[in-house]
Amino acid sequence: MSNRITEKQLQSVCDLINKETDSPMQPWVKNSDGKHVAQIGNYHISGAYGGVCLHRMVNEAGGVSDVFYCGHVPKRELFNMMHAFLAGIAAA
Repeated sequence: MSNRITEKQLQSVCDLINKETDSPMQPWVKNSDGKHVAQIGNYHISGAYGGVCLHRMVNEAGGVSDVFYCGHVPKRELFNMMHAFLAGIAAA
């Protein structure tokens, strides 16, 4: 039996973070003109360099910040950090 963390599991935790922080659920949406608009405040998963990272949309141009300031890490490491983040939100 595999004990791997999946993209679906990461996305579920990310969705919980967006709900708990009243942040937009999608990073981009189409406006009435059909153009994509960045949803400032949205948390989303980024994948690169063989790892994953939790990003937060910070401006209308689609700029993001690395929530944990650690770059792209293995899925399990990010999964654990995101759960700790949720625990901190609940404690606050």
